[in-house]
Amino acid sequence: MLIVALAAARPARAQEAIYIVRHAERADQSTDPPLSTAGVDRSHRLRDMLRAAGVTQIFTTNLRRTIETAKPLADALGLAPQPLPGPDVQPLAARLAALGPHDRAFVVGHSNTVPDLLRALKVATPITIADAEYDNLFIVVPQKDAAPLLLRLKY
Repeated sequence: MLIVALAAARPARAQEAIYIVRHAERADQSTDPPLSTAGVDRSHRLRDMLRAAGVTQIFTTNLRRTIETAKPLADALGLAPQPLPGPDVQPLAARLAALGPHDRAFVVGHSNTVPDLLRALKVATPITIADAEYDNLFIVVPQKDAAPLLLRLKY
């Protein structure tokens, strides 16, 4: 897989790679809705894409849509997602920076927290995510003594 090979080829500062997505499509606009049918399908596509990517840690917010987006991959890998309460991304950025040199993290956030997390990870490219946009997969590859590499894929 190109993504895995690219991440492994770069000298890492801490973790090898961080895969970041916004939660998949939600069923409705209530406070804590489940995923819609399209969202469940998207979460399965993520599982299929990232199953062989070497993910060792999974982080979600405490809302159902992020947990359900991560669940298929977590189940496939036998990992327990680590919930992070609140919209402040600094504690998550610190946890990601503290990961070991062979760790690869998968993070499921929201349209407002994903751009904030990318900034906290020192990504210089300004990122915005439209309200109806659910198909971004951001891959952050830390670089030794340099800004991280950012790949933005659609899935």
